[in-house]
Amino acid sequence: MVALSGLASALESYRGRDRLMRTLGYCCQLVGGVLVEQCPARSEVGTRLLALSSQLSHCRTVLRLFDDVAMFVYTKQYGLGAEEEAIFVRCVSVLGNLADQLYYPCEHIAWAADAKILHVESAPWLTLSTALWGLSLLLGIARSLWMVLKLRQRLRSPLAALTSQLPQGKRRDMEAQIRSEALTFLSNLADLANAVHWLPPGILWAGRFPPWLVGLLGTISSLLSMYQAVGAGGQAYAAPDGPGSRNPDGGPSHGAAIAREGPGL
Repeated sequence: MVALSGLASALESYRGRDRLMRTLGYCCQLVGGVLVEQCPARSEVGTRLLALSSQLSHCRTVLRLFDDVAMFVYTKQYGLGAEEEAIFVRCVSVLGNLADQLYYPCEHIAWAADAKILHVESAPWLTLSTALWGLSLLLGIARSLWMVLKLRQRLRSPLAALTSQLPQGKRRDMEAQIRSEALTFLSNLADLANAVHWLPPGILWAGRFPPWLVGLLGTISSLLSMYQAVGAGGQAYAAPDGPGSRNPDGGPSHGAAIAREGPGL
């Protein structure tokens, strides 16, 4: 009953529903892709699951039409990252926020073109939004990797060990932050693999992933994001999904807390 109440509470919020739709969509793509490719007798069920996955993705794309303002407010509040101690973290965060902010209008234009609302080609805008998503993920990966290395360096510092400079509570907080950054790193890495897949053919492994592999990577990313969100009391703020997931500890992994998907889902 407690679990059911928690689920109901999560679904009352936009971000909670967004996380659930993202996870469910990728799971459907994973199972549907496997059934279509490996189980000919169940191919019809697999096709239906892939269709459901596509509809969930489309639903989230429409809902992201209203996320620009929230992203802009976050970007404005973060500014140039004056509260960050490290210049590197400040730079990647500002660039990540810029990529995230530009992502939205590009995706909106691509959506409007596909819906025949705007008389423009959707493909260039879709490619641009995917590239911006990939750039944002790369910056997030760089930030998480840098943070993990620096935090581990501080924890293993001989000076800190000899002089007991770090209180036990502070040490536990740093270890928890390392775990959070490591999970964010893995989540962004899985999303980045999908982002490259959705770029135009000829770029690295673009277009080479079967549906089940896209679903597997997306499911891993989504589950990691949900795990972090539950651990943080569900305070994370999600956002776009790539044609995301970010740090659900109440703050961004490198910019706004974004949970994206991709145009192929």
